[in-house]
Amino acid sequence: MGVLIEHYVPTLASALWLTLRITGISFAGALAAGTILAVFRISPIPPLRAVGSVYVEIFRNVPLVALVVLVVYGLPDIGFNPGFLPGVILATTAVGTAFACETLRTGINTVGAGQVEAARAIGLSFLGIMRHLVVPQAARSVVGPLVTLFIGILLSSSMAAVVGQPDLTYTASLINSKEALGLVTFGVVAVIYAVISLLAAGIGSRVEARVQVLR
Repeated sequence: MGVLIEHYVPTLASALWLTLRITGISFAGALAAGTILAVFRISPIPPLRAVGSVYVEIFRNVPLVALVVLVVYGLPDIGFNPGFLPGVILATTAVGTAFACETLRTGINTVGAGQVEAARAIGLSFLGIMRHLVVPQAARSVVGPLVTLFIGILLSSSMAAVVGQPDLTYTASLINSKEALGLVTFGVVAVIYAVISLLAAGIGSRVEARVQVLR
């Protein structure tokens, strides 16, 4: 532990910052794209519903590690090279979007049909109903599952290590290869992941208590 504290605290701090960046950007992207896709899934336009369904079925069932390798090493073969870190974020966001979509769709189903009919009666369009009535209520109904999604993306960010990006997991492996401190290093990293997850769960519980929809 002494060697870790004396020589590797800045390295671990940098790795933690990269892990948080991957998680934050991927979660925000997944939430934004997942919202659009959830609206597609309940759209009255069949092609949009088909696009949403196909996307979810594909990306919900593809192993993230395979997608990371495909994006980082496969896409350059067809002329699109996102780079290592953007490629990891792109793959993580793509998978997170599928789960965010289904989470929000579950929330949408909790909105009463009577409210939607009332909104139609006062002249709101489909998009207006989604924007002003359905999506805000749906999001408030699924705060807990969205926090679970955030934690899932946090843990999935370790896939960055597969393509050599110095996140927490990769850095722990690197330190272990130099210092043979496997148990200590990976133990510290595991604690860091657990602390972030518990913090997110705690914040999520507070937010959920404040915004929950009383029925």
